[in-house]
Amino acid sequence: MFLSVFDMFKVGVGPSSSHTMGPMVAAARFLDLLRSSPFEAHGLRATLHGSLAFTGVGHATDRATILGLAGFMPDSYDHAKAEIALQKIRESQMVTPEGLPALRFDLQEDLKFDFGPNLPGHANGMILMATDAQGDVILQETYYSIGGGFVLTEAELSDGKDTDDGAPVPYPFKTAAEMLEMAEHSGKSIAQMKHANEIARGCSDSLSRGCARLWQVMNDCIERGLTTDGTLPGGLNVRRRAKGIHDALQAERGMNLNAPHTINDWMSAYAMAVNEESAAGGQVVTAPTNGAAGVMPAVIRYWIDHVPGATASRIDEFLLTAAAIGGLVKFNASISGAEAGCQAEVGSAAAMAAAGLCAVMGGTPAQVENAAEIALEHHLGMTCDPVKGLVQVPCIERNGLGAIKAVSAASLALRGDGQHFVPLDSVIETMRQTGADMHEKYKETSLGGLAVNVPNC
Repeated sequence: MFLSVFDMFKVGVGPSSSHTMGPMVAAARFLDLLRSSPFEAHGLRATLHGSLAFTGVGHATDRATILGLAGFMPDSYDHAKAEIALQKIRESQMVTPEGLPALRFDLQEDLKFDFGPNLPGHANGMILMATDAQGDVILQETYYSIGGGFVLTEAELSDGKDTDDGAPVPYPFKTAAEMLEMAEHSGKSIAQMKHANEIARGCSDSLSRGCARLWQVMNDCIERGLTTDGTLPGGLNVRRRAKGIHDALQAERGMNLNAPHTINDWMSAYAMAVNEESAAGGQVVTAPTNGAAGVMPAVIRYWIDHVPGATASRIDEFLLTAAAIGGLVKFNASISGAEAGCQAEVGSAAAMAAAGLCAVMGGTPAQVENAAEIALEHHLGMTCDPVKGLVQVPCIERNGLGAIKAVSAASLALRGDGQHFVPLDSVIETMRQTGADMHEKYKETSLGGLAVNVPNC
């Protein structure tokens, strides 16, 4: 099992990796399919299913699909250009992707939300179609957005393409137990094994540069969130809070009156800054998803700014360790809220962040595995119940608490010797089973939980 650090952490756009980035990527893939098709297309259609339908408007899935069919991609997304393109599409009812003729796309007729049963492959399903001059379908493909911006066609999903099938790597662990065994036999850290695997897949030249960019985008996102106030879009009138919290914390510095637990407010401010930016449609890094994008940056920023001896030169080690843990979770369970609830998003993010922090603070591989286990175990059963389908309530605060749990988990693991009762593999399997048993209304459909028990207008 191998999942690159650049697959686990992807630069993209908010508010959701599965509901915004995924549909945009799917649309781009469909355009490529259409460019290679012998048929002459005159129009496009899209149908959203499952969670993509139920919370699609709140997650900007409709907007992402439209922009994707117009040629926009998450990693190069330009908000100003997107606004201009959307206005033109609304007026003309046409999209003009590069390398294709202008294609009819009536926003009222050609983009449908199907609130019936999920498509068979995943809760996040969409069908994209091309039509001829008479409106008959000449090309059709089903895509599944399986979490974290990963997209598979129906055939790829059934063929197991969500598992690794690339060239061999020197440390091919697919469970935490195998990971620890390989670390013991090799004498290498988890990050060193992950580094060797990345090099084996051809990432040697771009690894450090790519990791540096990931942290730059994460930290820039924090900074934007800490300096921007106002009200988030979507209709809930949720006020941005990260700037106010951060301003108050800065004003209190040097007063020698702060309680020790104030450090939690710093972590929450960092995490909330990221998720407020994501909720506003800003640039973020999936870590492993947009809904959980604040946890990792908050813990790294906490380490850099507040922990003696921290150095930015070890951020690669943090990210590589975290990516190794995230790969185990994705491979053996899920990182999709629509599939397994928020335990799969914020829970996975907390486990990854705890592992990364434990590693850069001198933890052994056993202590790193213990840190991830503690963090994930204490998110088990967490539902995904966003109010009005927006990635705002309870998502923004939840990232702050996820960061706090991650730091606490790393600290507890470092106080021990790595030996513990519950293995990480058992917690990951428990998370998978809990997600399978969880009622659909608690899995990113906004049909249960907080989504129906608080006023949303």
